[in-house]
Amino acid sequence: MEFPLPEAARRYVAAHLNDDPAHLALQARRHPHLPVPDLVRQIQARQKARTKLPAWADNPELIFPPTLSVEQASSERTAAFKASLVAGATRLADLTGGFGADAVHFAAVVAQVDYVERDARLAQVVAYNFQQLGIDNVTIQAADAVAFLRQQTEPFDWLYLDPARRDQRGGKIVRLADCEPDVPRILPLLLRHAPRILLKTSPMLDIELAIQELQHVRRLWVLAVDNEVKEVLYELGLEPAVDPERYALNLRRDGSQQEFRLNRAREARAVARYAEPQQYLYEPNAAILKAGAFKSIGTAFELLKLHQHSHLYTSSELRADFPGRIFRVLAVEKADGPALKSHLGPEGRAHVTTRNFPESVADFRRRTGIREGGDTYLFATTDLRGRLLVLVCEKVAPSSLG
Repeated sequence: MEFPLPEAARRYVAAHLNDDPAHLALQARRHPHLPVPDLVRQIQARQKARTKLPAWADNPELIFPPTLSVEQASSERTAAFKASLVAGATRLADLTGGFGADAVHFAAVVAQVDYVERDARLAQVVAYNFQQLGIDNVTIQAADAVAFLRQQTEPFDWLYLDPARRDQRGGKIVRLADCEPDVPRILPLLLRHAPRILLKTSPMLDIELAIQELQHVRRLWVLAVDNEVKEVLYELGLEPAVDPERYALNLRRDGSQQEFRLNRAREARAVARYAEPQQYLYEPNAAILKAGAFKSIGTAFELLKLHQHSHLYTSSELRADFPGRIFRVLAVEKADGPALKSHLGPEGRAHVTTRNFPESVADFRRRTGIREGGDTYLFATTDLRGRLLVLVCEKVAPSSLG
């Protein structure tokens, strides 16, 4: 594709940013003088970038690569967090540059950034985009990460990698050694060139297995955005580590964040206490559950657990600083109790969560006829005696949390 885009092509993209790409492709013959297939791909990529990279999606000067590169790119919020971890460094190399979302944020806090990408065409697009963004402290390297490092004579403060998480057939990868590049295999080379390495992985990868494979993990972050785990970050260092610190971090919509810190030793020492549902119910955020804080989260906030495998907690007094959702328990009903609908409005709506329960949310809704919505929250779960029950709750308003 030609870039910068000719004026006619720019007008076409701007005019159809909100249209269905499939429909636009069918109308290509109406614009014989435009490269409509290429422009439709631009529109499709911009649409996919609206949530992750809103500032880029709205910038008419930028060129977008194929949608897969956009899908695999970090969001603005997660990229900014990663940049905060390396702030103040003199030199960093992003060895899996991709669309450049991380490199842009690194460039804002690091004196010199090397962007390394083996796809020469993608590197060319990123170089053009960085010019449009006025970024002048990033050097674009169209090269393989290993080949690039072997040519370097000066050390880096940090190396950053985001290994590819898909095989050639597009399938998901769950082991770090099956990603590209194979970080455990090239780790000695990486550590010869930098004392610290920041590694991003998919949440699908097993954390415990990754720690075993890498052996040099100093600390790690399970990073969620609005209670959805997006990525796991590992900081690697020269010295092998056995039990790295884990930070469960949830970046919230209002700009605040929830953080909980743990390691395996503290989790193993924690002793869970159990009780019947009390006045308040607590649901840890997704980052905490992914990090494996099943007992220590309860002991840290003096909460009682409903069941070993439910991962729901309760208390008679409000713990307003709990990192997750908090509810007030209005009633406790049997899972098949006919009185359940009496707690709902005339439309029979409620938000439903199932934890340690034999039915999925969809199955529960089909059986009970309860539709999505409303202000009531139902938690279908198992209590400490093994009984199936449903907690009827209302969400504790932020104003109640102080």
